[in-house]
Amino acid sequence: MIPRYSRPEMTAIWEPATKFRIWFEIEAHACDAQAKLGVIPQENADAVWKAKDVEFDVARIDEIEAVTKHDVIAFLTHLAEHVGSEEARFVHQGMTSSDVLDTTLNVQLVRASDLLLKGMDRLLAALKTRALDHKDTVRVGSSHGIHAEPTTMGLTFARFYAEMDRNRARLVAAREEIATGAISGAVGTFANIDPAVEEHVCAQLGLSPEPISTQVIPRDRHAMFFAVLGVIASSIENIAVEIRHMQRTEVLEGAEFFSMGQKGSSAMPHKKNPVLTENLTGLARLVRMAVIPAMENVALWHERDISHSSVERAIGPDATITLDFALHRLAGVVEKMLIFPDNMLDNMNKFPGLVMSQRVLLALTQAGVSREDAYAMVQRNALKVWEERVDFQEQLLADDAVVEALGEDGIKEKFDMGYHTKHVDTIFKRVFGEG
Repeated sequence: MIPRYSRPEMTAIWEPATKFRIWFEIEAHACDAQAKLGVIPQENADAVWKAKDVEFDVARIDEIEAVTKHDVIAFLTHLAEHVGSEEARFVHQGMTSSDVLDTTLNVQLVRASDLLLKGMDRLLAALKTRALDHKDTVRVGSSHGIHAEPTTMGLTFARFYAEMDRNRARLVAAREEIATGAISGAVGTFANIDPAVEEHVCAQLGLSPEPISTQVIPRDRHAMFFAVLGVIASSIENIAVEIRHMQRTEVLEGAEFFSMGQKGSSAMPHKKNPVLTENLTGLARLVRMAVIPAMENVALWHERDISHSSVERAIGPDATITLDFALHRLAGVVEKMLIFPDNMLDNMNKFPGLVMSQRVLLALTQAGVSREDAYAMVQRNALKVWEERVDFQEQLLADDAVVEALGEDGIKEKFDMGYHTKHVDTIFKRVFGEG
């Protein structure tokens, strides 16, 4: 991923130097296990650890690979240059390249998951703070982009919190599912290496042994992992789109923070554009772009092929780096977001009282009016509000049929805003466990 959308903590996981360090640890731990089993001399296993503080020369490994056309062999050759050819002759004993490559990829995905979880925790904290701050800040809810009934800004943030909290649980499960390693040799039968080696290496790397590998770790695990990343990205976009709508000129109920010296447009100096949340919509597309290829990687020929390899070299870093950046960008937007309660009330009153139409409809049916007649009575008055911007309550009070059914006091009582917010505490307790 390009530096513009990258954070150093995540990109470091995918640096070649990091990959080669993990490769070394796998080989060194495997040698320890082999020595304990008596398969190789202990002194040879100990000798491998002479490279524990070595900064592997990426350019040198690339130089060797240009000749060998094999990345793992190139690394093993370079390792022998540090350890000594005689001392390193038992390195990779009974192993195959996929043992190293697949186990390393899963180590990287686990580490990436841990960073993503930190980003999610930051976002969740920001959403919760905003939800509690604006629990009772009334705004109009919309369906189909049209004013519907009153809700609160706190409920808007609370539903995003609940959605992202579900995503966190999904990521925890995906992390657990991807945290396996395989040191099982050619076609995964352990013919040339004892299963105890795999158990030791996995324990050292914080992984669980893959129950059954076919020289490669099954790619359904990876498909699920990237699918979860795609769902999280879609939730990020869901929040971003709502903020973008809030910032529209004719709405302006919330907005991204506009810093000193920031410019909105090269042509129009008055502009304050929602560029961060628009960017998040684009980043979500990039993360989701990894999902279908990850699904297609599940079907490999027989015990293995490498059709998945080139895909994962790209989507592994790109999807995790992009999602990591997006989580922190969205958290920053929520933390600094500007909220305009007065505009929320102004918007609700653009068509005075109209959002109370359902309550009047229900009251009429409870007063003995058929639903069809009640709907017609309410709608004919509501349409005048749409067309003439008159007050809905006043229209109802001037409608003899409505007054006859409900009485003047009964009509006025239906315009109490507290009716729509009376269960906010209940919802908050469900989401946050508190009022």
